[in-house]
Amino acid sequence: MENKIKSAAALRKALERKDADSVKAAATAKNFSARQIITSVLDEGTFAEIGAYVKRTPDSEEFEGVICGYGAIDSRLVFVFAQDFYRMKGAFDDSQAKKICALYELAVKNGAPVIGIFNSAGAVISEGVDALGAYGKVMSAVAKASGVIPQIAYIDGICAGSAAVIASMFDIAVSVKDKSSVYVNPPSLLKGNAGTSEYASANGLVSKVYKGVGEALGGIRTLVNYLPQNNMEGTVTEMMTDDLNRLVDVSFVADGNYDVKKVITAIADNCNYIELSEDYAPEAVCALATIGGSVAGVVANQPSVNGGRLTPFGARKIAKFVSMCDSFAIPVVTLVDSEGFAVGDEYENMPFAAELSKLAYAYSGATTAKVTVVLGNAFGGAFTLMGSKSIGADVAFALDSAKISIMSPRSAVAFLCNERVAKKTREEVEASWAAENAAPVMAAVHGEIDDIIANTELRQRICAALSMLASKCGCTPERKHPNMPL
Repeated sequence: MENKIKSAAALRKALERKDADSVKAAATAKNFSARQIITSVLDEGTFAEIGAYVKRTPDSEEFEGVICGYGAIDSRLVFVFAQDFYRMKGAFDDSQAKKICALYELAVKNGAPVIGIFNSAGAVISEGVDALGAYGKVMSAVAKASGVIPQIAYIDGICAGSAAVIASMFDIAVSVKDKSSVYVNPPSLLKGNAGTSEYASANGLVSKVYKGVGEALGGIRTLVNYLPQNNMEGTVTEMMTDDLNRLVDVSFVADGNYDVKKVITAIADNCNYIELSEDYAPEAVCALATIGGSVAGVVANQPSVNGGRLTPFGARKIAKFVSMCDSFAIPVVTLVDSEGFAVGDEYENMPFAAELSKLAYAYSGATTAKVTVVLGNAFGGAFTLMGSKSIGADVAFALDSAKISIMSPRSAVAFLCNERVAKKTREEVEASWAAENAAPVMAAVHGEIDDIIANTELRQRICAALSMLASKCGCTPERKHPNMPL
């Protein structure tokens, strides 16, 4: 027994020496070691390591290049794995995969989020096909946990090849400007700034790019608080510190060509929200916000970018976001202001219809609470696809200045009423057609809109709808028997 205790003590000292070496090497590179990042993102003193003494071979002097364990963020349980670039350059092998898979097994059993910190030079080449199989094991663990527990990836340094595939499987990916790199093929084989965090953000590979490590870790803590622990916990609610009936002034939407983020700021509790994938498909905005004390996913067209027209990229961005929200019972609030579909050969060749179909699937298949508001224009298929009642919205409103039509007044006049332009100006004919055929009352009469509201009531009515839908069930409750009359 005494020899075993000495052996354990020796292992502990050896591990402490390796950690000290990692901290020293990281400091030399003006960076942070994996353990420093873990202890910084978690509540102080809460980190507990698992598989601490795992080595590639029993007689190796090196411990495995990944640190795994659990701790708390604002007293909520989370699991973390971090590749340590300063311990064998975070080299990926079968032992590392086993540690990560063991962590995932615990996380799923306990219904708690996983934060994955990626920074590795790649696989251990000498392991050959075993290394390829190791990547597959982690991919399988991530896929099985998807939609069960939230997963947040933090790209701390190099995330290449199969590791980039794994990070892309996470719900949200975070990176640091001028520090993180994500790529499948080496940037030396590619053109431009491929592989940089800016490139990854512009192409939708990462959800947030922060200026520094500290800001990124603070952002991860914020994101964890917006998400539930697992898919069974239900919508995250917070103590209300804002007025449910606070009136807002979004009258600027009637003028068109505005920044929809001003509307999101107006309806969010205390005017706070966190936007995801900001640099990818800017014609669509996706954000997490607390509205009336309940965390909601906000989807919006951006009228200041090409009239908020739907593109294949925007459709893909919204579909992924709605799917994530539905996985974790996060209500979806959709703000519509779109002039329809974008036009261009490059869009049709993507193909456009297939990307739009993903959007249709996301909204129609989502069972979470869905509230839609038409702020301005809702022309053509954009009205249908952007969370309309016909595609699954529980409640749909329109501002009294909204315009809802099968096509824009400009197109409709050119197609149907061109002969009237000779007698009046085109602007007069278009205004007349819009008043007669695109007023929101027409959609309300046909049951596609539940109510037409004043712009000042926007937050108030969304809060009320989310409160009403708080107990929404995806299926009809089972009953024992009907109650017979006397």
